[in-house]
Amino acid sequence: MTTNTPIVIPSIHYLAILPVLILFGASLVLVFVTALVRTKITQMLATTVTVAASIAVLVATYFQWRCLDKSGASTTIAHAIVLDGFSVVATAVIAVSLMMATLVAHDWAVRERVQGAEYQILALAASAGAILMTQANDLIVIFLGLEIMSLGLYVLVAFDRHRKTSAEAALKYFLLGGFASAIFIYGAALVYGATGTTNLTTMSFFLGSNVLLRPGLLYAGGALLIVGFGFKVAAVPFHLWSPDVYEGAPTPVTGFMASIVKVGAFAAFVRVVISALGTQMETWRPILWVLVVLTTVVGASLALVQRNAKRILAYSSINHAGFILLGIWAGSVRGVAGTLFYVLTYAPTVVATFAILTLVGGLGDENHSIDAYRGLARRQPWLGASMAVLLLSQLGAPLTTGFYAKYSVLAAAIDQGGIALALIALLSAAIAAFFYLRWALTLYADESVDAARVVVPRSSALVIGAGVAMTLVFGVWPGPLATLVQHATLLFHP
Repeated sequence: MTTNTPIVIPSIHYLAILPVLILFGASLVLVFVTALVRTKITQMLATTVTVAASIAVLVATYFQWRCLDKSGASTTIAHAIVLDGFSVVATAVIAVSLMMATLVAHDWAVRERVQGAEYQILALAASAGAILMTQANDLIVIFLGLEIMSLGLYVLVAFDRHRKTSAEAALKYFLLGGFASAIFIYGAALVYGATGTTNLTTMSFFLGSNVLLRPGLLYAGGALLIVGFGFKVAAVPFHLWSPDVYEGAPTPVTGFMASIVKVGAFAAFVRVVISALGTQMETWRPILWVLVVLTTVVGASLALVQRNAKRILAYSSINHAGFILLGIWAGSVRGVAGTLFYVLTYAPTVVATFAILTLVGGLGDENHSIDAYRGLARRQPWLGASMAVLLLSQLGAPLTTGFYAKYSVLAAAIDQGGIALALIALLSAAIAAFFYLRWALTLYADESVDAARVVVPRSSALVIGAGVAMTLVFGVWPGPLATLVQHATLLFHP
């Protein structure tokens, strides 16, 4: 005798998943238009749709924040998705990064005579995956978001079909990214075996109310999850793909990747390590301690010997990943707030930086030697000054957002007794100061004999201006952003 068991559909809070729906919807619209129209759609139309979708996501995050103020944080879709201040702020950062990177890519595509909407379609899908990671309350959803984000990026890295280095970089990124995904899903399986669940809230409750007699399975699974995240954020020793991919990818793609991957991956990292596995924090701290030391020191040290601007920024991003890991090592509310503030300020700064690299790279996107910047500030004062400000912000100079970002994670680590760890991170910042200042001084050195003026289209100028303005305004007046991330942290829960 058979019984008809009804299918139970979980309740869905559509406002919580509205940003993902907007980006996927915009991506599908561009796919359908591309398929149904005989001629390739113009870059202007594709860029307009993408920018409009980004603005729509920002509007959605405003209503999400208002909903949080009234009702507090909540979960939806069988507790697999969480709506809280942490996810709302991270979603807004991804939307801003997508908008800025799309404007830069538009000018690059016009210069390189690239037709079609492929870049915008893939960027929208990858950003939707990154947002899904920030909202995930389940290891399976995190993995799903990770793969959606990664698959789009694999193709974007190989987007420039006229350069062999682009295809080589994409192949390396794909192989190591697939390896990292396999490690992550294996770790998730082991954690499920130890706790009986993949839901982060249930996992946290289980570990907080039970004592595991044989915790080896949990420790092995947690370690593999950290390794999987380490690959995605380019933490040492899982960083080997980063310099080659940064160098080989089209420069606008590099800026896009450097921003959204950091936000999405670190948001999921925080949820898993601090929210779900936070009761075992003393187990993970030694692993994170080693990762912070290696990532900060190796990233800064190897950048010293680079002469290619994109490789310098690749190792710079590795050093920044080490600083962001400081907030996760702290494992406290202040640490989460510091991590969120860091990615909030780093993402637009790095996109604006790569906007300048895209312009200086010239036709063919090949001119990325550090010597190409010699005398740039003398030829074009505002462009050279903008680059200097962005470099000083990444250095962590006072009166820039980078200074407060580094201070916030260092203070969180010191609060938890990580004085030695903070000193090592500061030492790496001192090492990094050499190549940042060397680059900044090159901007004001005597002009190169064969140097030409850089053409700055309006869209790229807008992105650069916005990045510099945010760096300086909130560097002098960090209060609003600090209050925002603190409020987001108060609403944060697994």
